[in-house]
Amino acid sequence: MISFIIPAHNEERLIGRTLSVLHTAARAIDEPYEIVVVDDASTDATPAIATRHGARLVRVHHRQIAAARNAGARQAHGDLLVFVDADTDVPDAVLGAAVRAMRAGAVGGGARARFDGRVPLYGRALAWSWQWLQRFGQLASGCFIFCTRQAFEAVGGFDETLYAAEDVVLSRRLQQLGRFVIVQERVVTSGRTVRSHAGIEALRILAGFILRGPKFVRTRHGPWYGPRRDDPDPPSTT
Repeated sequence: MISFIIPAHNEERLIGRTLSVLHTAARAIDEPYEIVVVDDASTDATPAIATRHGARLVRVHHRQIAAARNAGARQAHGDLLVFVDADTDVPDAVLGAAVRAMRAGAVGGGARARFDGRVPLYGRALAWSWQWLQRFGQLASGCFIFCTRQAFEAVGGFDETLYAAEDVVLSRRLQQLGRFVIVQERVVTSGRTVRSHAGIEALRILAGFILRGPKFVRTRHGPWYGPRRDDPDPPSTT
C-alpha cells in the first residue's frame, strides 16, 4: 500500500488541487493508497479542505516540517511512503516511476521539480543550481521524496533537529542503505515563494548559512517559517 504524507500549514489555497491531482495519479497506477495530511497548526480552512478531498487528518503543533512528516509516517499504514508538499502536483508518470523503482528494490528516491508560472531571474538561478546539485549528488527535493517504510525506519526518519535541509540529510542516509533513485519525470511545485520574496531576502538566507553553517538550519529561518505571503502573480488554473 502507498501512503502519501502531506505536511500542511495554512495551505487552503493550493492543497485542494494537490490532493485532486494526487488522487488522479494514484488511480492511474492502480495501487491501493491512502492520503495522510498532517495539519501543523493551521489557522485557515486547510483541515476542512483536506477532509473534503478524502484525506485522513493528523493534527500536530510542531511548526517544523521534519517533525510533521515524521508524525504522518507514524500514522500511515502503507509499506511505501511518498512525501509530497501541499503545493506540489505529482503526475501519474512520476508516481508510477517511483513505485516501480521501489518495487524493483530501491530504498527510496525523488524527482526533479519545476516551478509553475513565471518566476523571477533569481528564482530561475536557484532552481538551476539546485537541479545541478540534485543531479550530481543524487538528492531528493522535499516537495517529492519517497522511500520504503523499512528504509525510513532504519534511518530514523527525518532529522527533527533541522528546520531546513532535512530532505538532503534523509537522502544521504538512505543512500547508505541501498539504491537511491532520482526519476527522470518531473513534479510541478508552486513558485509562490520566489515570486513573493525579493532576491535580497534569498541572499540573506544564503549568507546566514555561509556564516553560521549547519547551525543555521537548526533554527527557524527563511520564508518557510514566516507569515504566508500572497502570490503576486499566480498562474492561471484554467
